[in-house]
Amino acid sequence: MQSTVEAPDWSAIPAPSDDGATRHLVGMRMASVRLPATNGDQVDLSALPGRTIVYAYPRTGQPGVENPEGWDMIPGARGCTPQSCSFRDHFAELKRLGVDHLFGLSTQSPEYQREAAERLHLPFAILSDEHLELTQAMNLPTFETSGMILLKRFTLVIDDGKVSHVFYPVFPPDRSADDVVEWLR
Repeated sequence: MQSTVEAPDWSAIPAPSDDGATRHLVGMRMASVRLPATNGDQVDLSALPGRTIVYAYPRTGQPGVENPEGWDMIPGARGCTPQSCSFRDHFAELKRLGVDHLFGLSTQSPEYQREAAERLHLPFAILSDEHLELTQAMNLPTFETSGMILLKRFTLVIDDGKVSHVFYPVFPPDRSADDVVEWLR
């Protein structure tokens, strides 16, 4: 059963701007870093054959727990759950379009991510970079709030371990999977 998530009014939230923070990634080989996944696996994105899509997001909230102060006014922060649901809803189509592997990526712990993956009924794993190993090795864009270092929202297309395309900035987040599908077509 798929849960539905009502998207916020995106016009009331500041959109992120392209600050150039991902320009260096196209053509780069993924760093060989093993990341824990919500399904219990350890995933090295540099070693995966075929086409991999990785959508990075700041953090998923938990029901009943307040977001950090001012969260909605941080450009690009809001919308992690609608983004994950959009990839969930397009999962079969992405597979038909040649995507061999699909992952979410955040700096949250695997335990924290596992709750969201189960609650949202995601048919793919979320990867944890809680120790910022991949983030530092690839110089991925981040921001800091409430003592947390979080990834900015972007999507990587990785072919045989090499970044071939980057979607950045991603806004609105619930269109992220649609944008990938359109690009793949």
